[in-house]
Amino acid sequence: MKYCILVGSPHKNGNTSKLLKPFIEEIELQQVQYDLISLYDKHIEPCTACRNCQKDWTIFGCGHVDDMQEIFDIIYGCDVIILATPIYSWYCTPPMKSMLDRLVYGMNKYYGDEKGPSLWNGKKLAIITTCGYRPEVGADLFEEGIKRYCKHSQLKYVGMLAERDLGYKSVFITDDKIQHSRSFARQLI
Repeated sequence: MKYCILVGSPHKNGNTSKLLKPFIEEIELQQVQYDLISLYDKHIEPCTACRNCQKDWTIFGCGHVDDMQEIFDIIYGCDVIILATPIYSWYCTPPMKSMLDRLVYGMNKYYGDEKGPSLWNGKKLAIITTCGYRPEVGADLFEEGIKRYCKHSQLKYVGMLAERDLGYKSVFITDDKIQHSRSFARQLI
């Protein structure tokens, strides 16, 4: 079992990273292999729906020259995809959104002259997120979008861990949140 953890936070030591840390510690205890990719460290152009990626059903095939080929290769070789992102305006951060847009075309060969395969059919996908509102009204739209994304892409959605930040004057990471993160990791394994 191999995981690909895609981090959409601009803050290396922010809330999302703090919530992700016990998750990673737990999967390491279980000897799960993983790649950790910080999307803010990558150059990811937005999708322009040029459909160049639809010409060859065996490769990513995107015409942009950036870091998405590397990300595609890592995702293609994994079993479980983890989207770790703070929620800004009820959705993920810009580099994660750009990545998701590029992957929906490059991984799903549905948009050419003929309908082709999903190159990532059957992979599992989970969300780890932080938000300023209660998760049921702060992360719900992102989760619903990802559920639809998974159905469309033939991925298996396996759940979300969402934790709330009560503001700048509060401590975000608590023992409860650490336990929730570890428990979520064990649930996925």
